[in-house]
Amino acid sequence: MTQIYSLIRPALFLLDAERAHRLTIDSLKLMPHGAPCRPGPLATEVAEIKFPNPLGMAPGFDKDAEVPDAVLGLGFGFTEIGTVTPRPQAGNPQPRLFRLAEDRAVINRMGFNNGGLEVVHARLARRKRQGVVAANVGANKDSTDRIADYLAGIAAFRDLASYITVNISSPNTPGLRDLQGDKELNDLLSAIAAERQAGDPPVFLKVAPDLDEAAPARIVEAAVKHGIAAIIVSNTTITRPPLKSRHAGEAGGLSGAPLRDLAQQRMRDFHAVAKGTIPLVGVGGIASAEDAWARIRAGASLIQVYSAMVYEGPGLARRITRGLERLMKHDGFGSIAEAVGSE
Repeated sequence: MTQIYSLIRPALFLLDAERAHRLTIDSLKLMPHGAPCRPGPLATEVAEIKFPNPLGMAPGFDKDAEVPDAVLGLGFGFTEIGTVTPRPQAGNPQPRLFRLAEDRAVINRMGFNNGGLEVVHARLARRKRQGVVAANVGANKDSTDRIADYLAGIAAFRDLASYITVNISSPNTPGLRDLQGDKELNDLLSAIAAERQAGDPPVFLKVAPDLDEAAPARIVEAAVKHGIAAIIVSNTTITRPPLKSRHAGEAGGLSGAPLRDLAQQRMRDFHAVAKGTIPLVGVGGIASAEDAWARIRAGASLIQVYSAMVYEGPGLARRITRGLERLMKHDGFGSIAEAVGSE
């Protein structure tokens, strides 16, 4: 699979990034896919969910739940669809997705383009519900009540998703990151806690990497207080480290290799204040087994990738999981859970 992708990647890179992504989704629809991974040496449990391995596909790849089973068939332990908003929305004007090939990075300002809750719910309802499939929910750009939007998303997927992520960290919906403020966050999480029902899937919270020094402690405190099951660290960054690509000045969230060190440090920051009170999910700049292992050793119970798929291809998940098995054995750990935070 890796060799095939290396042959077709130059042709894909001749296409606009968003067209290439659309072609990838359509191809996955047509190709036969394997069954979800079975539990093995990397199996772990987080928020009472059993994951066959700790590597997931991050949201943004399969926004409308078109190919969750095909993604699981690539060797991922779980996949997260979305971000889904209550009403369909087209997102920001094109072009809005840029490859920074020289930097092995991506900039996007998609703006939560998706088909809306009704469409995505119907797709998930048609699944046989094998494997761990999560739903990432957000607020419409023109929403007058963002808390109500998140509650609608949670209600829509409570019978279908393995877990539900509340995404308050995208930089591409104006004002959305304001929900990470102390009062705003507590108001949101309090409303979510009040609406939760017995048997509901766990709720995860996704935060940005662009936070002040005090933010991790107050976010962890609010999450634990209101029953959030895990914190995902982190979304894309609006900061700009030195970049080589001609697209470096494009507005939007930066992901890929240049985000790795910032996301790694944020994982350390959150782990230092969480102290095991809440699981953490590491995402941002992970492109190899070594990157994934470092994030786990820094405090991540689970990890996610997306941008690296653009450069590494569909064999990435199996390469990372094989490497994780090797690294776990080499460092003398019997399980992923044992290694979490061992840095």
